[in-house]
Amino acid sequence: MSSPRSLRLTAFVLCFGVPALALAADNKITPTLESVQVQHNGQTVTIQRGHDLNATLPDAFQKTDRGCPPFCVQPMTVVEGVETIGELEVLNYLHRMSQGDKDILLVDSRTPDWVMRGTIPGSVNIPWNRISRDNAGTFETPREADTFEQTLRDDFSVIRDPASGALDFSKAKTLVLFCNGIWCPQSTANIKTLVGIGYPLHKLKWYRGGMQDWLSVGLTSVQP
Repeated sequence: MSSPRSLRLTAFVLCFGVPALALAADNKITPTLESVQVQHNGQTVTIQRGHDLNATLPDAFQKTDRGCPPFCVQPMTVVEGVETIGELEVLNYLHRMSQGDKDILLVDSRTPDWVMRGTIPGSVNIPWNRISRDNAGTFETPREADTFEQTLRDDFSVIRDPASGALDFSKAKTLVLFCNGIWCPQSTANIKTLVGIGYPLHKLKWYRGGMQDWLSVGLTSVQP
């Protein structure tokens, strides 16, 4: 006589048409996408989903109570005109980058201590406080302003006209910004700052789910 456990397993196989054990080996990103190769710190990294049915989120992302402010739930739209994207769109941008598109930059807005726990392959870490201004739209010190100018110039390809002082966004990169998740305000603060200085809206993309969502679906992360 069959045990209740074997009956449940048989029902599962009949319902889904595959043995349960096969799920661990066959875990694509989408039915037609198995992996994406990217460059991270000069090394080729293959982004794919995990194959461990017992895998769980890291401890840092299991908390549900964090305290608001500052860790408040972020809106679906951070600024009208700035596109909110998900994992597949991030992977598409990463694929384009791996094919030689130099006009895209995936920006991890978190502080280095968080990045050391793992980040999205192909991203660069530009901590949020390097491009964050106070409520008056100014920087507290000249050094902070200099760092912001350097980031615009060297990382984002934004040039300031020496004669007029105006910012030239004609060659500005498309930025895909993310942080820890829907409770993290860092990338949203950066987007608002960039919009405030005139960064083209269509060149700003926001991965709202951030690292928590990335890890929750088992996608590859790397440590610097």
